[in-house]
Amino acid sequence: MEFKEFEQYKKNKDERYDKYCPSYILDDGSIFYIEPNFYTQLINLKLHYDEKYNKLLSSIIEITNKNKKVIFTGNFDSPLVNDKEDFIYRDINDILAYNHLTLDIKINPESDWKD
Repeated sequence: MEFKEFEQYKKNKDERYDKYCPSYILDDGSIFYIEPNFYTQLINLKLHYDEKYNKLLSSIIEITNKNKKVIFTGNFDSPLVNDKEDFIYRDINDILAYNHLTLDIKINPESDWKD
């Protein structure tokens, strides 16, 4: 699985996760994983923040440079990459907060579907 937004970075070899969760190495040796659910959420942000999308991508690299080992997950409660003890986890809300953005999903108040 390849994500075109990160193809300029060197691929990290991780046989356990390579098939569905790519990881990349930055020039300074920092490593980050991009889980498929995170990537889907990231792509969906482009619909809401197209003009800031490149900044959102840059913030992933900035967070990785700062923390050195990061897993960008789609779900904190059930991450796909779950055996990396010295890695930190970040989700799409962390990327939004890092950029001082919010995503307000409006639900249909007329819907019969209620929690």
